[in-house]
Amino acid sequence: MMEKKRVFLTRTLHDFALKELRKKYQIEIHSGKIPISKTKLRTKIEKVEGLICFPYDKIDSDLIDIAKNLKVISTYSVGFDHIDTQYAKKKKIRVGYTPEILTDATADLAFSLMLDVLRRVSEGDRIVRNGKWRQIYGAYDYVGTDLQGKTLGIFGLGRIGGTLAKRAKSFDMKIVYHNRKPVSKNKEKASGAKYVTLDKLITQSDVISIHVPHTKETNQLFDMKIFKKMKKSAFLINTARGKIVNEKDLIIALNKKIIAGAALDVYESEPISEKHPLTKIQNVVLAPHIGSSTKETRVKMAEITVKNLNLGINGKKPIYSVGY
Repeated sequence: MMEKKRVFLTRTLHDFALKELRKKYQIEIHSGKIPISKTKLRTKIEKVEGLICFPYDKIDSDLIDIAKNLKVISTYSVGFDHIDTQYAKKKKIRVGYTPEILTDATADLAFSLMLDVLRRVSEGDRIVRNGKWRQIYGAYDYVGTDLQGKTLGIFGLGRIGGTLAKRAKSFDMKIVYHNRKPVSKNKEKASGAKYVTLDKLITQSDVISIHVPHTKETNQLFDMKIFKKMKKSAFLINTARGKIVNEKDLIIALNKKIIAGAALDVYESEPISEKHPLTKIQNVVLAPHIGSSTKETRVKMAEITVKNLNLGINGKKPIYSVGY
């Protein structure tokens, strides 16, 4: 009988996914502290043919070099900036990821964060829970901001950005976007979004929502220079990657009221603690990286992660593949 190929998971998946994997492979699942340490990961991937990882697992060239038998890296995420995809391609290792599936869930969260920070919902929740709601608010007290008629600037009109645009359209928002190049006229029509330069998006938008991958070009792109160009009444939403925003500059911009507020699902380093400076600021809404966190989405992600692994381990291209 032929020996089963070996697969290592840096964290457990749904029971149905594990059941399917166990039928075909010898699997081992990391059960200790998350994320798994690089030292431990080095010892675990040395002899495996397949690796299932998560967005906080840094799979660099050193680790890839150790994994002499590795055929596929299947990441349970839409992002793949935690993997050295170029080096993996050089070593003829397939890389699979899970885009598209997260589109609605992440767009919904971005829209929820926008509603929350503009209407000051979480801030109000804190007021009530902390016993600070002492009187019925009057004409000038505790006012939020309408979405209707405001300009939403979408930085990256891909799948998630385009879906967010449709949500915003139904709230009668004006939508502008910036990409490296404009999308098709059909997509512009479907989303109701108008292409503008990055400078115009920054200066004209009442809300800016980030929907681009983290790359060398986008790293720390949103810094004080950009915050000073934004309207003082503008809000920043980030459900993409934390490192696209210069967190130190954002904290200063929020504290000094250079911009009106922010709503974040992602951070430069995750998780953040209750002592993080952002937690002390009232005009910011913080979510714990839950863009894809719906039951339905997480199940679909697990299905695709397993399918990508099955294909890649057998020398075939994953359903969603990076580079090779």
